[in-house]
Amino acid sequence: MTRKFFVGGNWKMNGDKKSLGELMQTMNGAKLDPNVEVVCGAPSIYLDFVRSKLDAKIGVAAQNCYKVPKGAFTGEISPAMIKDCGVNWVILGHSERRHVFGESDELIGQKTAHALENGLGVIACIGEKLDEREAGITEKVVFAQTKVIADNVKDWGKVVLAYEPVWAIGTGKTASPQQAQEVHEKLRAWLKTNVSEAVANSVRIIYGGSVTGATCKELASQKDVDGFLVGGASLKPEFVEIINAKA
Repeated sequence: MTRKFFVGGNWKMNGDKKSLGELMQTMNGAKLDPNVEVVCGAPSIYLDFVRSKLDAKIGVAAQNCYKVPKGAFTGEISPAMIKDCGVNWVILGHSERRHVFGESDELIGQKTAHALENGLGVIACIGEKLDEREAGITEKVVFAQTKVIADNVKDWGKVVLAYEPVWAIGTGKTASPQQAQEVHEKLRAWLKTNVSEAVANSVRIIYGGSVTGATCKELASQKDVDGFLVGGASLKPEFVEIINAKA
């Protein structure tokens, strides 16, 4: 089964209308591989702005959302609000949400369920920290995180799984293509055993963690790497090169 290559750009808490406007102009004018699904994760305050300026063929994602439609939750945004801005994706469970803001697996699962019920596509992030990898418990950690997400998914057609080793995010360190492939392959085997063979074959598992123009081609050639979630490089012109890694 052919899985459509997926490249997400996570802009994090970066940019302003001027710099993001210039970035979008570059992307709108670039020759992007038509066989790749591209989604840009914008700061929530700019979702409307980004959706109005970015070419319709490029998707937009919120970087987070809450687990209920509305209420007394100062500073949060809901899937309903995200959709009201014409945006169809959300990134959930990013390691910075887990480890900087203390979000639990359970909360991420609840958010995933609510986002999917409201028709958003979810880029669900999982990944181990350096001490966990060194202790040899990578599989234990990522399987536990994946299980909580899986327990909250009814329609896998709207889910992209993003494996992001925390030790490789923003550090300049990248998991080697072999390390990435090994974890992706094991994740697919876990999905086959615990969800279904059909889901294991169809769900896209993308890699995140200091992906650059220099590392993207070899990573993209791995059998179970179905795309990327790109941080810092998604704010630079080389993002186009990463999108076209398979071309």
